[in-house]
Amino acid sequence: MEKIKQNPFVKKVGFNRIVLCCVLLLMYGLFCALTGGSFAGMNRIMSALNYAYFLGFLSLGVTFVIATGQIDFSIGPVMFCCALISGYTLTTHGISMPVAILISILVGFAFGLFNGYLVAYWSVPSFITSMASMNIAKGLASVYTKTQSVSWPQAADPDNGWFRNLVTYNGFPVGLVILLVVAVVCAIILNKTRIGRYILCLGSNKEAVRLSGVDVKKWEMLAFIICGVLVGMGAIFYVSAYTTVQPGYGDQYNNEAIAGCVMGGTSMAGGLASISGTIIGVFIIALLQEGILALGFTKDYQLIITGVIVIVAVFSDVLARRRKN
Repeated sequence: MEKIKQNPFVKKVGFNRIVLCCVLLLMYGLFCALTGGSFAGMNRIMSALNYAYFLGFLSLGVTFVIATGQIDFSIGPVMFCCALISGYTLTTHGISMPVAILISILVGFAFGLFNGYLVAYWSVPSFITSMASMNIAKGLASVYTKTQSVSWPQAADPDNGWFRNLVTYNGFPVGLVILLVVAVVCAIILNKTRIGRYILCLGSNKEAVRLSGVDVKKWEMLAFIICGVLVGMGAIFYVSAYTTVQPGYGDQYNNEAIAGCVMGGTSMAGGLASISGTIIGVFIIALLQEGILALGFTKDYQLIITGVIVIVAVFSDVLARRRKN
């Protein structure tokens, strides 16, 4: 195993990324075999991609937060809150689609700013902050929409239906291109800029960074803001694929987003993150979800498997850190 890890190609690409890609391919082959080849159809692939788009934005956002050594359990409900507030404003008050998209992103930004300020400047534990934000997001969305579900415009709508082209256009997965472009931007920010270096350093040793004269509060809050903006963007891709949003939902996507992130190589202890690994992890979660449905099982089985994945990924990270120490 050590010889494989020392291979120049493996070292450049990353052993963990290669393993994840192999797992993804094996899962696809297994589901195709178990469904008699029907899983290989384009409809199944597009359905899995639709799920991966919004989940990818959630996972990318929470990667920045976890890299600082913090956590955010509010991303799912906040995504629904963004979709409900912007969608209700669109359908009730007649604003334009670009404004609705901007509102979704701004709502996500506001929650990111709120979480980040409490964690960074008030020293409130991120676990408590995110749990509070989760309830606030659910309540705010319910109050604003009067507990009504919101249906975004269909593709046939001559004025606002164009936003669905963000997911697919004439069968081409535009959403995949946008997700990968955003992932590249996130990777550049995390690995090539001062923002990313400080975020990772905060996760490694926050006190040492503070003693070196860095304003740790500002950079810690920024990680939550980036997460909030990406969650607001994820809301647009959710409604582009699934149309209707209901108040009080979104919790189920927290663990899936975190699972994709941690599976991809981001350490729950902070200081180590991989954007490319996160994207591969998201595709695995999305493929798993579609495969379970194709086999005739309910989504409850996916929740069980996702929980197991989180435990295994975190335990593997703990073992790896023990070996290094």
